[in-house]
Amino acid sequence: MPDTRSSKTDFGVFLPVANGGWIISDTTPKLDGLWKQNLAAAVTADEVGMDFVMSMGKWRGFGGETNHWGSSMESVTMMAGIAQATKRVKIWATAHTLLHNPVVIAKMITTLDHISGGRAGLNIVAGAYKDEFDQMGAWDDSLSHDDRYVLAEEWTSIIKRLWSEPSVTHEGRFFHLKDCVSDPKPLSRPRPDMICAGMSDRGFRFSVRESDACFIGGRSMDELRDASRRAKTVAAEMGTTIKTYAMCTLIHADTDAKAEALVDHYREGTDMGAIINMLRSWGVPPERLSAVAETQGPFMTQTMVGSPATCAEKVEHFTQYCELDGLMMIFPDYVEGLKMFGAEILPRLNTVAA
Repeated sequence: MPDTRSSKTDFGVFLPVANGGWIISDTTPKLDGLWKQNLAAAVTADEVGMDFVMSMGKWRGFGGETNHWGSSMESVTMMAGIAQATKRVKIWATAHTLLHNPVVIAKMITTLDHISGGRAGLNIVAGAYKDEFDQMGAWDDSLSHDDRYVLAEEWTSIIKRLWSEPSVTHEGRFFHLKDCVSDPKPLSRPRPDMICAGMSDRGFRFSVRESDACFIGGRSMDELRDASRRAKTVAAEMGTTIKTYAMCTLIHADTDAKAEALVDHYREGTDMGAIINMLRSWGVPPERLSAVAETQGPFMTQTMVGSPATCAEKVEHFTQYCELDGLMMIFPDYVEGLKMFGAEILPRLNTVAA
């Protein structure tokens, strides 16, 4: 299959918006999920030349000894502060289609776009973990999995129309608008970036059709490559194009051996209770939870380990082999990791792309 990636690989940062970050362990550098650490990570990302920063929306954690993801910032309001503190990096915030009114989100992302001078983006979350929404009375048991994507399609269409039309009248299954106005319009042209992730067939087609880039997942590099190819094939069938991004955790040290020792140290602190609760929320059957948790371990994404030179080789191979247009990077220590990435890895990757 021909390589259909864009000419430049995008490198962004998944901000540590919830405590613990993306390694479920109590022996990692402490990430508290609070403002100062997120601000420092975003400003460093901006300074070293990353393309975007993104924050998720999280409403309930996974418990365990570390209370993993139990403490978090709200995405859109936090990103408004980050927009003011940065100069060039794109600012992507998250909203949930089941929770947020589309008219309100259209206005909020427009506001973020104006604060940032046209750098805003919207990460659309169409799925949900029931426990998060049940606690606030926002879960509807009558909606099937496919129903949630019907709602998401209606929600997304409304936002796009509000960003481009003088007024919107809409009578749908889930939303009802009567001569609804939303001014001013965003600065971004043709509109702010839209990003989404979806791994079910229904969710996958929604992401490809409605967004500019989709986050893909997989247990192996082969699965990630297959998902990237699938996205681009579906996009071609729809007469459009799509960028594919994946998440990547980078653990580095002066030498490969020291980096591997860090991995072993993080594994020693694995919070198995939080991992099991996370997998349960993902729908893993009770009888398989312990076995899957042991296989999963503390690392939630594809992980590159080694010296800066080794990590550079692995990241380059990862993007090329999986036919990705971008990576969203994660670090145990964000400021330290980003400074190294910007100094020793990003220039090499940009030279290869050029």
